[in-house]
Amino acid sequence: MLVRMKMKRGTALTLALLGATALAGLGGGYARASAPAPSPLDETAAVQANYTPVGDFTNLVKRVTPAVVSIDVHLKLNQTDSQDSGGGQGQNEMPQIPGFPPGFPFGGMQGFQEQPQVVEAKGSGFIINSSGIVVTNNHVVKDAKTVSVELSDGRSYPAKILGTDPKTDLAVLKINAGHPLPYVELGDSSGVEPGEWVVAMGNPFGLGGTVTAGIVSALGRDIGDGPYDRFIQIDAPINEGNSGGPLFNQRGQVIGINTAILTPTGGSVGIGFAIPSNMIKRVTGQLIAGGKVVRGYLGVAAQEISPQVAQAMGLSMAEPTSDGALVAAVSAGSPAAKAGLQPGDVIVTVDGAVVKNPNDLADDIANVAPGHDTAISFIRDGKVHDISVAVEVMPANPDAGFQQDAGGQPGSATTQGELGLTLAPLTPDLRSQLNLSDSATGAVVMAVKPNSLADQAGLQQGDLLVGVGPKTVTSPDDVVADIQAARKAGAPAVALRIVRQGQALFVGIPLNKNSDNGQN
Repeated sequence: MLVRMKMKRGTALTLALLGATALAGLGGGYARASAPAPSPLDETAAVQANYTPVGDFTNLVKRVTPAVVSIDVHLKLNQTDSQDSGGGQGQNEMPQIPGFPPGFPFGGMQGFQEQPQVVEAKGSGFIINSSGIVVTNNHVVKDAKTVSVELSDGRSYPAKILGTDPKTDLAVLKINAGHPLPYVELGDSSGVEPGEWVVAMGNPFGLGGTVTAGIVSALGRDIGDGPYDRFIQIDAPINEGNSGGPLFNQRGQVIGINTAILTPTGGSVGIGFAIPSNMIKRVTGQLIAGGKVVRGYLGVAAQEISPQVAQAMGLSMAEPTSDGALVAAVSAGSPAAKAGLQPGDVIVTVDGAVVKNPNDLADDIANVAPGHDTAISFIRDGKVHDISVAVEVMPANPDAGFQQDAGGQPGSATTQGELGLTLAPLTPDLRSQLNLSDSATGAVVMAVKPNSLADQAGLQQGDLLVGVGPKTVTSPDDVVADIQAARKAGAPAVALRIVRQGQALFVGIPLNKNSDNGQN
């Protein structure tokens, strides 16, 4: 299966989830050219260390192949719904499976029909214990009517889905073979380093039993797929059908599960992404035990600290605040709100672990057992503060609490701001148009002057301006007054806190007195 996803920030490339197992590796010639043949002494040392000499993975592949499986999924597709769901399919193009982005491939279908049909798709997976526990990607088995697992020797067994976790794109299946099955070991992904050789296995394009090799290109990649992205980037070519397939180190341990590729063509260009094995261990352990994942919940929306926002917030990029997670919003009644965290705070550590970005924060908090306290250090007004927060269970809809408390009535006059903004009060009609709750307050951006400071900062029509720095605003007049106060205080920039399509974030705008765009 190939599931296409939009890349962040407008890149023209396509991020594709590998719905079926597939890997295309380095050719043997490339491997031989990359490293000289080992001497007898080198080979002896490699065998003693349980390593495979670079350029020859035959022993490794023989050892792990029995535990690598193909996954066959039958999905019920209502083609009328698919056609109505958008995506621009033409008369002869394959319809889109509900819930999947365009580009999900499947066979045996000719054009659109009105009746629901059963569609077959293929993916990959691997067995992690002798009782028949299989790990794969959530998007491989999502919306499945039936699932079966085929072993490398051709035997096939019906599979039960024990649990799925869309947030990390992981799923756990169970097959009953009636006898112990070969399995592979989950390794420690914290020891993975860029440059080391890896082997990928899977079912690319339904070919089955395919092996490819490459190196680790980078670690901790955020591809915009979910809140816990920390992908291992690899250059071993992987293609449609590789999703759910294992990524092995030279010891034959699984260090990742192949999940996505970055591609301008739909095929491999040598940029692939695998979920780290340490995340697989945490998630699958909970899925096996209880069928679901329980995560810790803090209740903040956080963003990275750009130089513009740092300047506007008065943060020094030379200090620890060059890393950290900037709190853009605090959910009402959340653990963060109870502990006193506020928008504008910069969280720098969780239980002593350094927080470099919002993904670090999300992952660290998610791994705290609900009901336990966690120590958080944050920066406010240039000073480091330490608090203890009682972490709770993440609710089903963690974004529901990010609403501005009602506090004061919005002004009545539309105001032309000094930064190239036309602001308006938040009326009931605008609340409806912007899909905001009755408790929301602030000033609505009605227009942004082209080439103005606001335009250059990325503000857009329809943004709800809810704060200037850490201060909450309830009307256009509040915004103007706070910006003027910042200017009089000599601030070089101002941070505007906005809500856009339900997401809170800070936008930094310089207060340029010499601007030629009509702003003061």
